[in-house]
Parts: sequence; C-alpha cells; structure tokens
Amino acid sequence: MRVNVKAISISILSIFISFPTVVLAVGDTHLQDFTAHWAGIVCLVVFVVAYTFVVFEDQLHMRKSKPVMVAAGIIWMFVAIVYARSGDQHTAEIMIRHNLLEFAELFLFLLAAMTYINTMAERNVFDALRAWLVSRGFSLRNIFWITGVLSFLLSPIADNLTTALLMSTVAMAVGGTNIKFIAIACINIVVAANAGGAFSPFGDITTLMVWQKGVIPFTTFFALVIPSIVNWIIPAVIMSFFVAKEKPDAIEETVELKEGAFIVVGMFIMTITMAVCAHNFLHLPPVIGMMTGLGLLKLFGYYLKIKKMRALEKKKEEYKYIPGAGALDAESVSASHHSEEEKFDIFGILAKAEWDTLMFFYGVILCVGGLGTMGYLAVLSQFMYIELGPTTANVLVGIVSAIIDNIPVMFAVLTMMPHMDEFQWLLVTLTAGVGGSLLSVGSAAGVAVMGQARGIYTFFAHLKWTWAIALGYAASIWVHLLVNDRFVGVPI
Repeated sequence: MRVNVKAISISILSIFISFPTVVLAVGDTHLQDFTAHWAGIVCLVVFVVAYTFVVFEDQLHMRKSKPVMVAAGIIWMFVAIVYARSGDQHTAEIMIRHNLLEFAELFLFLLAAMTYINTMAERNVFDALRAWLVSRGFSLRNIFWITGVLSFLLSPIADNLTTALLMSTVAMAVGGTNIKFIAIACINIVVAANAGGAFSPFGDITTLMVWQKGVIPFTTFFALVIPSIVNWIIPAVIMSFFVAKEKPDAIEETVELKEGAFIVVGMFIMTITMAVCAHNFLHLPPVIGMMTGLGLLKLFGYYLKIKKMRALEKKKEEYKYIPGAGALDAESVSASHHSEEEKFDIFGILAKAEWDTLMFFYGVILCVGGLGTMGYLAVLSQFMYIELGPTTANVLVGIVSAIIDNIPVMFAVLTMMPHMDEFQWLLVTLTAGVGGSLLSVGSAAGVAVMGQARGIYTFFAHLKWTWAIALGYAASIWVHLLVNDRFVGVPI
C-alpha cells in the first residue's frame, strides 16, 4: 500500500491550524437562555434520568458510563437544534469542541496515571506492601490506624480510589471473619483516602480538574493539608474507641518484587514532576508531562523485553555446552523465559485502565457542558454564588457531591466559573473532595470499596457513622476559614 505523505502532511497541518481557532472562538460565542424552552426542559429531564441510572449502578448491574454517554448525545442534539432555529449555526459546534478538548486533557492525563498505577501493581509493588502489613502481627486497632495513615499519605500520589482498594484488602486480610472490624476499618480508609486526596492535584479527579483549569497553583493546594487532616482525624478518633485491641494471628505471606519495580515507582514520581513543571514553568497543559512519562514507561518496557530476549539467548547457548542437555531442555527453558517475558506487556497494562470510568467522564463532561450551553449553569451560578454567597454555596457543593458525585458537581462549578478569590476556590476544592465521604456512594473510593468488601462495607454501615464524618466535615471547613485567611482577596 502506497502512503500519500503529502496528504497526511496537509491533514496534520490542518489540525494544527484549526484546533487553536476553535479554542479561541469559545470567547466569541453568544450563549442563550433556553432554560424555559421545551428543549431545555427535555435536556434536564434526560440528564436526571441518566444520572438516576448511575446512582443505582450496583442494583441495576449496568455500567455507569452507558446512560450518561447516551444522554450526552441526546442533549447535544437538542442544543444544536434550538441554536440553529434561533439563527445561530456555530455556537453548538464551538461549545461541544471546547468540552471535548477539556475531556481529552483529562482523559489522557488519567490514562497515563492509571497505566503507571497498573504497572506498579503488575510489578507487585502494592502486593508487597500489603504482605508486609499483614505479616507484622499488628493488633486490630494498630491496623485501623496504620491503614488510615497510609491511606491519607498515599492518596495524594496514587489517587484516593487506588489507595482505598489497596488498604481495604489489608483490612479484610487481617480482619478475617471479624465483620465489625472490617466495616469500620473500611469507613476509616475511605474518609482518609478522600481527605488525603483533597490537598493534591493527583489525589482526586476534582482536584485534578481544578489544577488543569489553572484556578489554583500547584503549591497552593498544600494549604489544605491541615483542614484535610482535621477532616479525617476527628471521625477516626471517634471510631477508634469502637475497635478492639485484640491481636489476630499474623498471616505469613511474602511477595517478591518483580524486576524494575522500584524503577517504575521512580519513573512515576518523575512523571508527576514533569507534569508540574510543564504547567508551572512552561505554561503547558500538565497532560504533556504525563504523556511524556508514559512514553518513557513504554521505552522501559522495551528495555525489559530486550533484556529478557538476551538472557534467553544466553541460556540457550549455555545448554549447548552442558553434557546430556538435549533439545527438550532448551525448548523448556525457551518456553519458561517466553512466558516470563509475556508477563510485562505495556499495551496489555494500558488496556486494563478503568475504561468505564474514563467513558463516564466523557458522558458527564458533555452532559454538563450541554446543560451549560442551554443556560442552566448561569441560572444556578446566579442563585448559589450571588444570592446565597460563595461560602454557603461552596459548603453546599460538598453536601450535594455526597449525593450526586463530586465529579459532575465540580465540573459544573468550573464551567460556571463564578468570580471567587483563591480562598473560596480552596474551600470548594476541599468540600468537593471530602464531602463525598458523608455517604458511601459519594466518592469513587467509597463505591469501589463497597464492591471490594461486598456485604460488609455497605451503604447503611457507612451511614451509621455519617454523624461523626459530618463533624469532621464541619471542623475542616472551620479550620480552613481560620488558617487560610491569607488567601482572601487573592485573585485567580
């Protein structure tokens, strides 16, 4: 097949020319208010119905991405129709391309991060940590605090979802048949993971969206460390009094790290550093640093492959000079090395990313973007941030995120872009990040652990401690108001 290099070059050039034009054109759009129009009402109903399916995902056994992806298509169809009928042929196209660009940045960033996390799991990094913990012979109360502390410290780097899943397996391994301990330990883990993720751009999807939007500088996120600690420590202290001090039998388990495990960890840290530097110093989207790091990980996978192949060839040569070693021995060595080589497949690891979650983000971003183009977000912004005031509105964001999910709520806030200083943007970042802890279904970490400890960590088991978590939520807001007043009046 002959490749038309000239045609490909022209196509690539046209992408480079047209893409920034679409982005710049967003400022030239004239959004209209269709909230009272029949099409606007239909769009709102479609979104509510779709999100109802998302809320009852576990009961319906239907992946959450399916209803919102369909809803996104329906909503934008109506958006295009009403704008075209009003004589505007361009706003719908410009706005949907703008939303697609936002999704593309988030998608590629998360894909790179997920691939690194999955690679560390494949190299047994997380299994080794879990094995070390369960074989130490800690008491139940020790495990309660250790898993809580590690959840808080790991989630800013490995994200709250991965951290919660890892630590919940530790609690389940140590707890054994002690259902009461497993349930309360899982609650503590979810709260700690969400709190730890609230002060890092890499700890939660909401903080990542805020950082990528350029609303809060990277280092400013760390102003939320103290409020986040308070958010977790208050319910943790209360719940710890109900954890027994008994010492279960240590589980003898050893896990051997695979070759390159620590190198992958170091590369992940370097990738995060590149993302931060790209954003802070080069004024480029952080996803550039993440995708560069993903490319380096692929090169490292190639290195491992070449190393295995050379080791195989060397082993084959050695068998030639061993008396009595036949072709069968050489073939068995070859098969053994080949199977070992196949265990590290970077594209196979990439394929194991949470594709349902990534497609869910696509649906949510386009649904919310479509409703915003219809005028609903402008009305909501007027009510919340003008009539109620930013502080009240931002506190409510956290409460609503526990019911709906913090991702669409935060994306809606970022789409509204209310006029707020850094103090208020830090507040809404905090509340959206930790508000999901109020209910088990309010965060990705909680939903994931419900699946991991099915029948033990449940909605009602979590609800039993919502009052203690609410105390931590209120206290964290109070502490933020107290210690971060230096950001009042600082423009974004």
